[in-house]
Formats: sequence, structure tokens, C-alpha cells
Amino acid sequence: MDKKALLKELADAVVACAPDRATVAARRALEEGLNPVEAINEGLVVGMGVIGDNYAERKMYLPQVLVAAHAMYNGLDVLLPAIPKADMKDTKQAETAVVQGDVHDIGKNIVKTMLTASGYVVDDLGKDVSPNLIADTAKDKGVHVVCLSTLMTPTMDNMAAAVKALVDNGYRGNCTVTIGGPPTTEGFAKEIGADHRDSDAQNCVKWLKEVM
Repeated sequence: MDKKALLKELADAVVACAPDRATVAARRALEEGLNPVEAINEGLVVGMGVIGDNYAERKMYLPQVLVAAHAMYNGLDVLLPAIPKADMKDTKQAETAVVQGDVHDIGKNIVKTMLTASGYVVDDLGKDVSPNLIADTAKDKGVHVVCLSTLMTPTMDNMAAAVKALVDNGYRGNCTVTIGGPPTTEGFAKEIGADHRDSDAQNCVKWLKEVM
């Protein structure tokens, strides 16, 4: 199978929301000698891009997006271990978290998926994460982007606390901070010292590509 066909097989597996097909396609790509970075960027990422566009245009619903993400992660599970360490040195690293007091993580999970599809290595801290853990993990792991989410107004203060914790531990100047969630606004982002606020995961990733 030629390279073009292998890449199409990877992309099609994601678009079809077919996790098992993605695993098979990724294994075949490696067996055929395809560069794993190329397989990710020109195969899985292309497929997830189609999913993102379809979701933005309301041609797909969230459950389908999550299954497509599962397919992408199946492919990544095969391809990422095959990437030589030298090829990983310039990879951007991101951290995602739902702030303390909030356990609603669907939006955060979509952001994580879009970041991974765009080539980021994502450290997902999960939900109900304390400001200090967010800041300390960012510094310890040297992440380039910190993405914070909340669905509730009362927990917005913990976004501010997380940014302050990054200032206090001396790492704020080394990372870009983005926030999201229905109660947040651009004005709030500026008020707490974040760099960006977005209500759409795909737009957030596009913004990051422009500024980094």
C-alpha cells in the first residue's frame, strides 16, 4: 500500500468514528515503514480536523466527536511509542484541567482531543484540580500551554487562583494560559491575567497556532 493510501486509511478511520480500524491502520502504517510523525500529522490529525469542522458546522454531535477522539487515541497509542526521542524534542506540551470545585469535564476533554490532534503532548490533570497542583505541574513538566476550564460561576475564582499560583511559583512568564467555559468572558481573562478565552475548542487551538 502506498503512502497516500496509508494516510487516507488513518484519516478515514477517525472520520468514520471507528477505533478498531484506527488501530489496524496505525499498525499497518508502521509495518509499511511510514514515518510515525507523518502518520499522525497527515493521517490522524487530518481526520480529526474533518471531525472538528463537522462539529463546528453542526453536522456531528458531541457523542460522535468523542468516539472519533477514541479512534484517534487508538491510533496514537500505536504511533507515539514508535517516534524516535530526537523527533520529540520540539514537541509542544500542554496541560488541561477543570479547576477545583468543578467536575464537569466534557469541554476540557474536547480541548484535550483537539490539542492532541494538533500535535501537542497533553498532560490532562482531570477535574476538580487545585490551583497549586495546576501551577506546580506546569512548572515541573515545563508545559508551554495551560488550559483551564469551568462550567460554573462560583469556581471562576479558582481560575484566578491558578493563574496567581503560576505567578507565585515563577512560571507564569514561561507559559500561555487559556481559559474556557460558559461563565467566562474575555474581560474576565484579562482581569485574572490569562492570555486568552474561548468558547470553542477548535478556535482555541487555531489561536494557539497563530501565537506560538
